[in-house]
Amino acid sequence: MIDKLTGTLQFNQQALSLRDQRQQVLANNIANADTPNFKARDFDFASELRKATAQTGPQQTVLARTAPGHIGGSGSSSASVDNLQYRIPAQSRLDGNTVDMDAERSKFLDNSVRYQAELTFVNSRIKGLRSAMQPE
Repeated sequence: MIDKLTGTLQFNQQALSLRDQRQQVLANNIANADTPNFKARDFDFASELRKATAQTGPQQTVLARTAPGHIGGSGSSSASVDNLQYRIPAQSRLDGNTVDMDAERSKFLDNSVRYQAELTFVNSRIKGLRSAMQPE
């Protein structure tokens, strides 16, 4: 039964993980808006989510044992972005920086709202599952 619950919420976990990673990339772009020769980066959320959900199950992370007394372990890793792409600027700057603050703020806000919406959806789903499991 736990496997079914985990499978049900795995898509949401991967989506939230990718949203978090995108938020970090966009925040990095905003933080380096005045850094000469900084190149803005981003990734296509939809294609990365498709890749993350196309995997048959969670990727296993194997921990290295550096001493004989260590306990071996493994855990599942969440979705991760493999290929960040450089953003093509709409207007070039003399210092070589490609960060467009208006576009970055817009993408940052959009990603924040979508992250919050996903959290709200997951919370309502969990509440529904909890109420279905409660005896009446």
